[in-house]
Amino acid sequence: QGQLVESGGGSVQAGGSLRLSCTASESKFSGYAMGWFRLAPGKAREFVAAINWSGSNTYYADSVKGRFTVSRDNAKNTEFLQMNSLKPEDTANYYCASRVWSEATMEARDYDYWGQGTQVTVSS
Repeated sequence: QGQLVESGGGSVQAGGSLRLSCTASESKFSGYAMGWFRLAPGKAREFVAAINWSGSNTYYADSVKGRFTVSRDNAKNTEFLQMNSLKPEDTANYYCASRVWSEATMEARDYDYWGQGTQVTVSS
């Protein structure tokens, strides 16, 4: 616990941008794939984006494709989620997760470590 820490959430108007960060201890980051998931009230947890260890492969949910970009800085044990053209339906608590494997997937059950989440609220 406490070894994946998200930051960067907040409240924005529709059309705005936010950049989320997830900083991990080296034991929960080095060599691992990373992902972003979100949870909105009354909805199931949803995959958002993921990136493999080298950064060469990225994956996105259809709902965020073209608007969100996942990236990572392995020297700083940090993953990022750049969110542009935000919509009210993007409102959720966003969680980062790491997977004890170099390749990413879109399934939450494949991820081993999770952060506490950061809230993103988009108003219309």
